[in-house]
Amino acid sequence: MHIKNLILIVFVFTVLVGCENEVKELPKSEEIKPEMKKKEVVYQVFTRLFGNTNTTNKPWGTLEENGVGKFNDFTDKALKEIKDLGVTHIWYTGVPHHDVITDYTEFGISNDDPDIVKGRAGSPYAVKDYYNVNPDLAVNVDNRLEEFEALIERSHDAGLKVIIDIVPNHVARNYQSLTNPEGTTDFGADDDKTKTYDVNNNFYYNPGEGFKVPEWKNGYQPLGGEQHPLADSKFEEIPAKWTGNGSRASQPDVNDWYETVKVNYGVSPDGRKDFNELPDGFDNEDYKKHFDFWKDKTVPSSWVKFKDIALYWTAKGVDGFRYDMAEMVPVEFWSYMNSHVKMENPNAFLLAEVYNPSLYRDYIKRGKMDYLYDKVQLYDTIKNVMQGRGSTDNIPPILQDLSDIEHHMLHFLENHDEQRIASPDFAGSAQKGKPAMVISATSSTAPTMIYFGQEFGDAGAEDLGFGDPTRTSIFDYGSVPSYVRWVNDKKFDGGQSTKEELELRDFYKRLLNFTINSSALMGNYQDIQHYNHQNTEWYNDKVLSFVRWSADEKLIIISNFNPESTYGFELQLPADLVQKLQLEDGDYDVKDQLYNQYTSTLKVENGKAKVRIDIKLLESFILKIN
Repeated sequence: MHIKNLILIVFVFTVLVGCENEVKELPKSEEIKPEMKKKEVVYQVFTRLFGNTNTTNKPWGTLEENGVGKFNDFTDKALKEIKDLGVTHIWYTGVPHHDVITDYTEFGISNDDPDIVKGRAGSPYAVKDYYNVNPDLAVNVDNRLEEFEALIERSHDAGLKVIIDIVPNHVARNYQSLTNPEGTTDFGADDDKTKTYDVNNNFYYNPGEGFKVPEWKNGYQPLGGEQHPLADSKFEEIPAKWTGNGSRASQPDVNDWYETVKVNYGVSPDGRKDFNELPDGFDNEDYKKHFDFWKDKTVPSSWVKFKDIALYWTAKGVDGFRYDMAEMVPVEFWSYMNSHVKMENPNAFLLAEVYNPSLYRDYIKRGKMDYLYDKVQLYDTIKNVMQGRGSTDNIPPILQDLSDIEHHMLHFLENHDEQRIASPDFAGSAQKGKPAMVISATSSTAPTMIYFGQEFGDAGAEDLGFGDPTRTSIFDYGSVPSYVRWVNDKKFDGGQSTKEELELRDFYKRLLNFTINSSALMGNYQDIQHYNHQNTEWYNDKVLSFVRWSADEKLIIISNFNPESTYGFELQLPADLVQKLQLEDGDYDVKDQLYNQYTSTLKVENGKAKVRIDIKLLESFILKIN
């Protein structure tokens, strides 16, 4: 969720500096299942921005002024181009019906109050109706659900798996579903509002107190101060509900997630869990055992509601979910939820936003998550290196620390929460993302994720209203300039793209397609950074190297993060690694797999190996040993 005002997680970096001796080969986190024999690549696309070619980009502009993309913009041609980029899964962000400041009352949809909506197009993480989709995205609002179902089908026909968001921690303050399936009631409809807490209440309440709109600060006004009949600093909610980030105040702060309300999962205000907990030793049981465990258990109402939502979308062909702020919801719920999803679709792709490293294994093993963001450790460290403030020496110890769960730690350099690489507050240049992307995509068996526009080096510079430039806005209507050029009047051929944009996209296409077809990247890993630091005269901590291999493919991967220097040196492989690679004494040709231009010779003598490397600034090689 964008603009998170959580208590900062203090990560102790002893793992980054404590590996002073040897960084050993990483054991694989698990036996890779047959369907996981190739790397997976997730393409996150902000659905309302994708096909919008209106370049007005007026701050706080209306839908009519700034335009909006539609489901139908994802044509067969568009989806083929995304697939051909080297993508296996497409995450359509902003699909469930969330609050928007556009009048759809003629379609029976109530207007949303700007006092509890962030931006004019609204936060995709303030969901108003989980059983329908954002009306902004439909050509025919009455048929909006059918239009999304057609997009699911087109995506599958293109060879892409479909992911959408589910946000179990909170819902919009004015949640109201118009299309509940038979027997389903809205969140809070059956709550006893005279109680602060009840195990089967969906929300927490402050009985006897009404909700008050936050006191606006620092010049902020809803809709930028524009006159609107509902923008009156009032919103009727009696009694007041607790806010999504956990604030119990009837008048939350402007920095709270005031547009949302916290969902109750059967955890009392003093922290008591009013539900069954998983038995000891259940960490490594499969989803079927977890499903059986919950069969005869009574669970809180909110658990059932979100399970039903997930199964509703699974039945419509959605292949997986990205769970927002999963660590704010009890891990036992995830065991219940995910085991139900897996019983319907064993191959469902379940990705969670968890930022506390001490919780990773709990949410993977007991919560049955497939993947978590590797943000606090890998992303943050790579970002420091890209900014010139960090050393590549800090990367191998992170991979070592996560070795038992490495397959589950999804890698990324951009998403809707993070600054764009090319923005001045991040790296200031998309080129600095190239070595980082190679490392991110090749250092583990985990999936890779990229954010639409990343492949064009978009800087997220537009000020569209709520939020800040450097991140592409998820709150307001607008368009993404580099993407508009590639969309090229819905031709999706890059006809208006700059030479630099097309060259960068070509780099991403080469890299991602290599990763999804490489057996070595689903095999073994060994760091050679530490060995070269200890045993060679040449060393620079802006260069990172490691080896990946399988029975039929052996790779040496090396990236130069330095934007100002080229390097020439002898890279060495230790004897134990030479033995694992089954290399006899002799000379072996090595050739770069990204551009098929750079070649060198790996010389093996007396069980040790070395290869001459001449690498340019911000260059990377994926050298295949032949």
